[in-house]
Amino acid sequence: MQNRCQIVLPARLASSRLAEKLLRKAGGKTILQHTYEAASRSSFGAEIVVAVDHPKLAKEVDAFGGRWIMTSENCASGTDRLAEVAEALPSAGVFINVQADEPEINPASIDLVARTLLEHNGADMATVGTPIRDRQQLEDPACVKILMSVSEGQGRAVYFSRAALPFVREGVKESHLIAEPPIFWHHIGLYAYRREFLSWFASQPPSQFEQLEKLEQLRAIEAGKRIVVARVKSATPGIDTLDDFQRFERKFSD
Repeated sequence: MQNRCQIVLPARLASSRLAEKLLRKAGGKTILQHTYEAASRSSFGAEIVVAVDHPKLAKEVDAFGGRWIMTSENCASGTDRLAEVAEALPSAGVFINVQADEPEINPASIDLVARTLLEHNGADMATVGTPIRDRQQLEDPACVKILMSVSEGQGRAVYFSRAALPFVREGVKESHLIAEPPIFWHHIGLYAYRREFLSWFASQPPSQFEQLEKLEQLRAIEAGKRIVVARVKSATPGIDTLDDFQRFERKFSD
């Protein structure tokens, strides 16, 4: 059980910026189905379940032949939703959190985050990041940054923030943006967790910094949990707004 990996797509019907976005269709398929199919192309794609919070989503998963588990509408985060799923799936030891609004997710990134956790026995969870080379992106609060310690090629998350981290006292120069190893990192919301970590996470109230930054991974950081970070070349765009959806939709009309 310890090394069996289970992919979970936490799927919430409500969305503040784009109503019921997971059920919107592009190219004849919903965003949820596109994401499910992308995840199925990973090495762990035989083990996928969608953690739904509404019968509409369950019906959609049934329509494309997937598997779903109903979870509470009151889950505070996707990680809390995965913790509910873990209780229902006792045979898995590692759970991979793939955001359901990521129809262009790279299957290789799913493989990478799972293997990164499996290879680091002392880590509680793993995630991925990509270097920030653009000043505008660095200053954008929608881009979550990782303050990262890099040792012998391994990255360990120190903090996550919507602010530009680390703060450069004398101002960010071009040399800082092209530095290697990178100074600035964009966090990509793809995770792998150990079962024991999920049980712990669900038992804890939201932490102080988590509530301030609206970033659930800070609950782990504040408690001293170890998060390892794998490097990917670039981030794949998710669907958060109508503009995002229309950009994705155009791929099927060109």
